[in-house]
Amino acid sequence: MLAGVEEDALEIFEEHRGLLFGVAYRMLGAVADAEDIVQETWLRWSGARGEEVRHPRAYLVRITTRLAVERLHRLREARETYPGNWLPEPLPTAYATVPAGAPGAAEAGDAAAPALRAESVSLAVLVVLESLSPLERAVFVLREAFGFPYREIAEVLGRGEAAVRQLAGRARQHVAERRPRFTVDPVQRRDLTERFLAAATQGDLDGLLALLATGVQVVGDGGGRGKAPLRVIADARKAGRFFTGIAGRAPVEFGIRPVELNGGPALLITSGGVPHSVFQLEVADGLVQRVYLQANPDKLRHLAGVAGVAGA
Repeated sequence: MLAGVEEDALEIFEEHRGLLFGVAYRMLGAVADAEDIVQETWLRWSGARGEEVRHPRAYLVRITTRLAVERLHRLREARETYPGNWLPEPLPTAYATVPAGAPGAAEAGDAAAPALRAESVSLAVLVVLESLSPLERAVFVLREAFGFPYREIAEVLGRGEAAVRQLAGRARQHVAERRPRFTVDPVQRRDLTERFLAAATQGDLDGLLALLATGVQVVGDGGGRGKAPLRVIADARKAGRFFTGIAGRAPVEFGIRPVELNGGPALLITSGGVPHSVFQLEVADGLVQRVYLQANPDKLRHLAGVAGVAGA
């Protein structure tokens, strides 16, 4: 390409970068993999010609989605042998929101879509998406998170529109059946997160038990490298003892930073200024229903710049 054409191509690509990363992250649940997909999309876009250049968004989303589907097939094999639970990587809310380049809610023509669209980057929904097939996940992400019409999704995936509608129906039903039915109250969630932090750091077991639902679940991801339960803890008293126990064994130069991740409040634990672990809570009816603990250091490196953490 000539220099002027290259500049135009870069400008167009940057205009859509947020959308492309948003699609890739929701498809893969991993920041580095999503960034790799976006970079590969750029390499293909920079050599694009003709009709592809005249319809940039369609071309870019098509390439990103197809690359993500291919990558997801490979990643799922590796995740089958992952030690313990596999959780998506936490992402700062500023990077997790639906970017301006996405189609509007009105395009989806589905009254139920806006609620799912807002939740599409939450850890709870991303965990459920792990159980979809790669194609179902692609359809769900494009339709529910970004409001793409079925016709465009069919073109992206190289499938018939009727087949895409069937995939969308199965995916939507699957997510509706498995995603937590918690009414999200941002103020209540933030308040409970702060009270949870205070009780845990003070070793206040009774205080913690007052915050935890009887059937609370603790889902940890240590990846064989960080301290997290290998199995889901599904008992309030066991969960309370677990949290007071790890608080009593705080890492060196322990620090806690309230942060915004995946559309909600979270607690970033640091050791010597380096990300050590992340706690994200799901709340309902005034109680903590589920706690996600991400302690795999490989999944926390990208948070080094959050709230002034060292290593930015």
